[in-house]
Amino acid sequence: MESRRKVPVGRPRGFDADEALERAVLVFWAQGYEGASLDDLTGAMGITRTSMYRAFGNKEDLFRRVLQRYTEGPASYFARALREPAAHQVAATFLGGAVEATTRPGCPAGCLGVQGSLAAGESGSRARDILAAWRETGTAHLRDRFQRAVDEGDLPAGADPGLLARYLMTVANGIAVQAAGGAPRDELRLVADLALRGWPPAVS
Repeated sequence: MESRRKVPVGRPRGFDADEALERAVLVFWAQGYEGASLDDLTGAMGITRTSMYRAFGNKEDLFRRVLQRYTEGPASYFARALREPAAHQVAATFLGGAVEATTRPGCPAGCLGVQGSLAAGESGSRARDILAAWRETGTAHLRDRFQRAVDEGDLPAGADPGLLARYLMTVANGIAVQAAGGAPRDELRLVADLALRGWPPAVS
């Protein structure tokens, strides 16, 4: 009897998964979670639904992967900001990065993490919760960084790390919404500069 040929385990998928994921980032970024249909996603990614499910899981799974890629790519300014040596530099790098990322040429305006699922129906509720948790995690990282600044004497002892973190996140989210509405980069830079004028002075 002839033995049946077995399909090699781990054979190539026939597409570049990283490139497909990058394309999915742009779709979700431009259209939001609910606005991005499976046809939109698979069309942009250049794959079939079956290939998408095999490589990335369902739409929610893909969205989680996209958000991680977005965090490591366009939103990587946040991690850079946290590494700055002084609290004021953290704040300036964070807001400056928000302006640059939300007005990047060749990319959708605004922020995937802010507008991706702000107004969502029942089908988008999980994505809304995922993004809310993503933003809250960012606020917590800022709070911890500013607490360290207080402990090290870089910020005044009376500074409220949690309030400073919430303030910055609120300004950054507002910048994203304004960018999505067409506000020009130069004006948003001025907004970021204005927001920093009230920053607590470094302890001398």
